[in-house]
Amino acid sequence: MRIIPTLGILLSATFALAADEPSRAPAGLAEALLLHASFDDSPNAEVASGDSSIYTATSLKRDKVRAGLHSPGVRLDPRSGRYGGALAFTKKVEEIIYFTGKDNLPSTDGPFSGSILFWMRLSPATDLPPGYVDPIQITDKNWNDASLFVDFTKDLPRKFRLGVFSDYQFWNPQDREWDAIPPQERPLVTVDEPPFSRDRWTHVAITLRDMNAEQKSGLATLYLDGKPQGSLRGKQQITWGDDRLAIMLGIYYVGRLDDLAVFNKALSEQEIQRILQLPSGIGSLMAKRP
Repeated sequence: MRIIPTLGILLSATFALAADEPSRAPAGLAEALLLHASFDDSPNAEVASGDSSIYTATSLKRDKVRAGLHSPGVRLDPRSGRYGGALAFTKKVEEIIYFTGKDNLPSTDGPFSGSILFWMRLSPATDLPPGYVDPIQITDKNWNDASLFVDFTKDLPRKFRLGVFSDYQFWNPQDREWDAIPPQERPLVTVDEPPFSRDRWTHVAITLRDMNAEQKSGLATLYLDGKPQGSLRGKQQITWGDDRLAIMLGIYYVGRLDDLAVFNKALSEQEIQRILQLPSGIGSLMAKRP
């Protein structure tokens, strides 16, 4: 005799699947993961396509370097993270904390895409020291030369910005002074009233699509808590070398930083929002990683 499920059983199964859906990682993300540092039990990365060690340099010049955390203002806090532990930046310091970029970032030898994700917890108005503050900066040269960063502006109220700078000669061939460049021509996305707070974690995502593509305009987008805040569209030419390329964390920053991840694909808005719902953040992808 054929058994036909009742409507109640069908609805219960549907709701069960829907409830479980947010905990499922989007397909293909584990394979695209280049770097992941949870900062739970170690400052080093659990997943790395290149060097997994974290390093400390005495200054932005990065001419004196030691493996590990060696700054009086930066420590691993095993209990204060979004998921377990976090990096705690307790005061402004000159030391630079970073991961090497070789193989931990997408290659710029041709067209490339990528994404950088992490969490922050701070009150910009009360926690940050005077001056510009860069929670993350990626470059092998300078802040305005083949560089990707997010920063807080120096004046109150603090604004939050994404900067995507191609090779200096590409984006500024006339070598204009920064103050002479109209704001609308600067490669920045600015959020006037960012949602950061000491009482809650805020998720930051940066996606890069079709960088260095000759026939397409590149697209860089900033997301906060899974919502797009603005984009930069246009031709890009970014050239990174292996020797000096670094993922620098917490330049003059005071606050918490957690669950850093780098992917070799531009995540969609839906993928970012799904990641935010994973029970252990990027760590939930580890079971899917080959």
